[in-house]
Amino acid sequence: MQEFGERVGAKLHGGEVLELVGDVGAGKTTFVRGLARGMGVDEVVQSPSFTISRVYDASDDRRLIHYDFYRLDDAGIMRDELADAMKDPLAVIVIEWAEAVESVLPHDRLVLKITSTGDEQRDVSLEAHGASSQLLAGAIA
Repeated sequence: MQEFGERVGAKLHGGEVLELVGDVGAGKTTFVRGLARGMGVDEVVQSPSFTISRVYDASDDRRLIHYDFYRLDDAGIMRDELADAMKDPLAVIVIEWAEAVESVLPHDRLVLKITSTGDEQRDVSLEAHGASSQLLAGAIA
């Protein structure tokens, strides 16, 4: 999962929105760790389950913003924060449990559905919504 994340991270330029779908323990945070490494992030990536969001600076001007809305039925003010973050052309936005912010998600986003197929094996399907996400899906498939 982490290697796949690195390949995806290396293809990102900023302005992308990735929605991660998968059960608890599916490997979403492991994917984000790889994604961060592929973007040139040197920090240790941690799950934002309790903090809701974490921001990591890449080796260039880009930044990775990782949201986890698992514990929220209604994102409230965090919905506004997410909407503002998505305006940043250098930010890569990754969202887990996106149902709480569905109203502010852009149409053009890449949905990655992660399914556990064994102790260390995962299946990832890509669902591209919009032209930019279709190009990204093609580049990483």
